[in-house]
Amino acid sequence: KEIAIRRKKERKKERKKERKKERKKERKKERKKERKKERKRKKKKERISLCLVMKRNRRKKERKKERKKERKKERKKERKNLFMSGDEKKYKKERKKERKKERKKERKKERKKERKKERKKEKERKKKKERKDLFMSGEEKK
Repeated sequence: KEIAIRRKKERKKERKKERKKERKKERKKERKKERKKERKRKKKKERISLCLVMKRNRRKKERKKERKKERKKERKKERKNLFMSGDEKKYKKERKKERKKERKKERKKERKKERKKERKKEKERKKKKERKDLFMSGEEKK
């Protein structure tokens, strides 16, 4: 009788231990799942925030470009308005003439350089030909 009671108690203890172990395992699994979920959530949040930052930066750039264009337009308009008076028109015409003259001078210089190079090349060709003729005539004499 006592042995049966002792065995019963032992079995009860063992079942208790096993249940404890099982619960421990379950809790461990749950914690693991939670950590995984948390990591996922964190990553998603980071990705979203990164995406938002990139979007914000893109919008910033676009706005900057727009403002730059607007400012350029404004300056152009202002200049146009400025040049509407007679003195500025005259000044503009003179500047145009000066630039034209300068370009003409530059082209003239370039042509002069080209002609000089051509003459030099021609002289070299003539010298070579004369040397060749001289050499050939020397060969014929022999």
